[in-house]
Amino acid sequence: MSIERKEKAGLDLRGFLREELGEVSRPGRYLGIEVNARRKPLADGGVNCVLVYPDAYEIGMSHLGLFILYEEINERSDAMADRAYLPWVDMQERMAARGVPLFGLESRSPLRDFDLVGITLQHELTYANVARVLELAHIPLHAAQRDDGCPLVVGGGPGAFNPEPIAELFDLLVVGEGEEAIHELLDAVGEWKAGGRRDRAGFLRACASLPGIYVPSLYRVDYRPDGTVESIEPQGGAPMPVRKRVVRDLDAWRYPRRPPVPLVESVHDRCSLEIFRGCTRGCRFCQAGMIYRPVRERDEGLLRDWGRELVDNTGCDELTLASLNSADYSRISSLVDDLAREMEARSVAVSLPSLRTDTFSVELASRLRRVKRTGLTLAPEAASARLRRAVNKGVSDEDLLEAVSSAYREGWRKLKLYFMIGFPGEEEEDVEAICALVRRIMREGNDGVPAKGLQVTISVSTFVPKPHTPLQWVGQMSVPEVARRHFILKEGLRMRGVTLRWHSREMSYLEGVLARGDRRLLPVVLDAARAGCLDGWSEFFSWERWERALGAAGLDPAWYAERGRERSEVLPWDHIHAGVEKDFLWAEYERALRGEETPDCRLAACSRCGACPDRDGNREGEG
Repeated sequence: MSIERKEKAGLDLRGFLREELGEVSRPGRYLGIEVNARRKPLADGGVNCVLVYPDAYEIGMSHLGLFILYEEINERSDAMADRAYLPWVDMQERMAARGVPLFGLESRSPLRDFDLVGITLQHELTYANVARVLELAHIPLHAAQRDDGCPLVVGGGPGAFNPEPIAELFDLLVVGEGEEAIHELLDAVGEWKAGGRRDRAGFLRACASLPGIYVPSLYRVDYRPDGTVESIEPQGGAPMPVRKRVVRDLDAWRYPRRPPVPLVESVHDRCSLEIFRGCTRGCRFCQAGMIYRPVRERDEGLLRDWGRELVDNTGCDELTLASLNSADYSRISSLVDDLAREMEARSVAVSLPSLRTDTFSVELASRLRRVKRTGLTLAPEAASARLRRAVNKGVSDEDLLEAVSSAYREGWRKLKLYFMIGFPGEEEEDVEAICALVRRIMREGNDGVPAKGLQVTISVSTFVPKPHTPLQWVGQMSVPEVARRHFILKEGLRMRGVTLRWHSREMSYLEGVLARGDRRLLPVVLDAARAGCLDGWSEFFSWERWERALGAAGLDPAWYAERGRERSEVLPWDHIHAGVEKDFLWAEYERALRGEETPDCRLAACSRCGACPDRDGNREGEG
């Protein structure tokens, strides 16, 4: 598109916004004038990118990964990055009525005018949103329908480790961490654009040679009569498998430094300082703990300087130390003390959103309460020792009681405990054990005596067997069975000071269907998107619509969610390698069935999961 046409499109969008912003909820979602927004113009010579989080603005503005890439791209002189989010329903209706396409917040340019549209796949309940984004952007849904003039639609995030239900919507996906891969991809797109953007198929074949790049059109999937995958065959020299990208030296990548500050309050209204990546705790249900290996820590001095810079550049009154398990950072005590001391003088709170269930974590959190007093969250996951061993959650009742007692002594009166139901092998007595443990906490939460004034919120989620985890072969619990467990908890936790909350069982079931899905689910996702599903929001979620879409496609949701898999079965995601070897995952699955724990390899011997580059048993960072 010429610069003149781009300018005209921008003027048309500005007129639309002037007329409609006063009629929609939270108009700040669509202004694009945040502090630290870059607002670089589109250029015919450079590579123009728009990064899309396929959910509402206030959700997407809390996503650290998008801001990392936003700054990485905008630091280049030959590229720019804009942002876009899924408009709220009222704005979607107005855009559709007037034929206005989805646009970048800062440039006011339609998404179809960019060279690259990057979409975050953070979780399965946004898959219908992805289709809605493309429809609103007037971009052909299927990659096979796009010609040389269409933007490249690129996916990334945790969902890229099994994007199969919506894989055919993408020209390519980045598997793993994007800091290095995005620059290689931008270089390739720049050369392709300079050559006239000809031979889109040939360009995609060339991209498939880049490490971590998955081009779905280059993989042929065949199915058996029973619906299982017969084979996944690469075409045109595509790699088999596609191995994830890993940034080995995190200290070399220090972004974001100036993240945009939301105009509308976001779900996490704070700035995030990522202190390390990866986790070796080895919880067998946890996908993040597998796909983000190996553990890589950032330098303590760098983190102190970076935290100060984030606060200076954003004006945020809270700095959170982000990771999968912040207390596992090897120098966490000195980092916490130094940051808390400095930030207290500036009336800035420092928080740890992810903690172990032990007294050390409680003590850490206590040292951070100088500015802002909040509740404390602990995650025992299961209440019975047998299930904790099975899922490799190394915590005992005594650990939890000591942590609660410590929290009470430190002045906490509000606690949140996370539990999960539906684990493989779970019996009703395991669910009843949650009630018994909570009663014990209320009775003995103050060093063996009742904790007066203690308020405990019990948050219950449903286990979903995720790809690339040791429990990927097991079946998910049916909705009626989950409902029966919810009833047990509801009756057993009727006690003063205790509040019970649970995640929608139908949403969790849908998550399981999509998490374990294959390419035959794409028509189902498209039907759900057209029916108006916005699955992360309870007021717009409709399991009935999904059931109708599945029925129309002749697919049984129980076949995807509830069915166990044999080791010999080809899994829909077997052509994507998450860094952890499948043999290791199977061995962990067998240990789960036997109720055996696997120690943290940062504290014991290497478990030889395959994530570290040294295959002789040395851990990351050792000789």
